[in-house]
Order: sequence, then structure tokens, then C-alpha cells
Amino acid sequence: MAEKGYSLHTTRAYRSDINDFIQFVLDKQDTENINSEKLFCRQLNTLDKTSIRNYLAQLVRSGKTKRTIARKLSSLKAFFDYLVKSGQIFVNPAETIPFPKLEKTIPQFLSIDDIFRLLDSIETNTWFDKRNLAMFETFYSTGMRVSEMEGLDIEDIDFKSQMIKVFGKGSKERFVPVGKRALNAVKDYRDSLKENFIPVFLNKNFTRLSSRSIRRILDKIVRGCQLNVPVSPHTLRHSFATHMLDCGADLRGIQEILGHASLSTTQIYTHVSMDKLMQVYDKAHPRS
Repeated sequence: MAEKGYSLHTTRAYRSDINDFIQFVLDKQDTENINSEKLFCRQLNTLDKTSIRNYLAQLVRSGKTKRTIARKLSSLKAFFDYLVKSGQIFVNPAETIPFPKLEKTIPQFLSIDDIFRLLDSIETNTWFDKRNLAMFETFYSTGMRVSEMEGLDIEDIDFKSQMIKVFGKGSKERFVPVGKRALNAVKDYRDSLKENFIPVFLNKNFTRLSSRSIRRILDKIVRGCQLNVPVSPHTLRHSFATHMLDCGADLRGIQEILGHASLSTTQIYTHVSMDKLMQVYDKAHPRS
């Protein structure tokens, strides 16, 4: 997993998926027990496509979503592929099993008015407040992922050229533009600190703020301004992309800024814009 550049979160999810499958094969025996591990290793070459299909069928019966099942199948494909390459088995039993067809979900986003309401509700009385404003202004200004925001160092921000160096999924490096409002908020926050710390966003112990803490802070701010809608850091990312597209930004440009490997991932936002266009059309056209 590490060789492919997966994030820590993804690696943990894959490991959990593989352990779930091992438990299924061992009829829910304790996979931490060394005897169970040895037993599973002996059974490796007896596992076939039917074994995988039986496992997937159990997931369906237990009410797992298609997206969860697809992820677990992806984990198994990667796991068995590794076992083939390392010479532990001869054939990958999951290789030819198709993924379940996933329904395309429209990403949730905030209106421009709600974004302004959210950001304008953040006070700047303390360095904590200034940090929060700088952080969420930067979120909305750049469309960064929460993990990318967590890993941001002060040397990654070029205040003169208004660019931020971002290390995305698989440690891929990209440069994203950032607006003056966000940069000014970052400057004001950093000027309120007594030392020049390397991580941009700090916790109360002056160490790097975690993704979990960022989500907690955003939850508190959302409750405070009474938006009454679920908002996550990814909602801010979706809002950034949707508003950029609505205002005429090029889809390829948005793809580069968001760090999407495929344009098809970015194209989901065109559905959002088309929905908005149809609403305007239905309201405005006399014979709609």
C-alpha cells in the first residue's frame, strides 16, 4: 500500500477490509491469533472466485452499500495481486470479478450566500479565531483536501505569487492559486504567533492541527452560525469547484487545482451546474 503512495487513511481502510475477509474465511475466528493466521495461509491456494463471491454476497446481505462493497473488492484485488507477485499464490481469484455499478452521487455544496455567512461568522479576537478564519478562507479559496490542509507548511505558501504548493494523494505535488483575502487572513493569524512555526495551522500545543480537529472546529462554527445543513471540509471543496464552474472557470483548470487524476472525476460538477441551469430555465422560460 505504501509503495503505491496511498494515504494513511486509505491504508488503514484496506487493512481493515482484508482482515474482514480473513475473518470470513476463518469463520469469524480471531485473526490476531497466530494459529488463525497460519490456518489462513494454508488455505490461500484453495481460495477461488466462488470464495470471493460468497464473501461479497454476505456483504450484500448485511446491508453494505455498493460503494463499500466496491472498496472491499478493490482491497482484495490488490491483496491477492501482491500475493501473486510475491509468489505465495499462482492466480488472483478476485481479478475477473466485476465491480458493482455505482450510482453517480451529486456532491453537496453550499450556496455563495451560505459560504459568506459561514466565513463572516468567524471572529478574530484570539489567535485561535484568526487561525480558524485563515484556515477556512484558504479551504474555500483553494479547494484543498483536509489532509492537504493538515500537511501544509509555511514554506509552501508563496505570498508574492499567490500560489500554494500542495502535496496531494500519492504525494503528488501541484501548485494552486490562492486569493488575497485568504492570504491576508493567514498573515494576520501568523503575525499573532510569537514564533515562526513550520506547520501553518497549529493546535493549542503549537503542533500540527490534525484533520480530525479541523473537522471538529468546522462543526462548531457551523452550529454557531446556524446553517442547519451538514458541512464538512469536503463540502467546502465541492463548493469551491461548483462556484468556480458556475462563474465560467475551465473544467481542465479546475481539475488541475483539485488534483484530480482523471477529468471524469471533475466532470461531476458539471451535473451540479446543469441542475442549477435547469432551475433557472424552468423559472424564467414562459413555456418551460
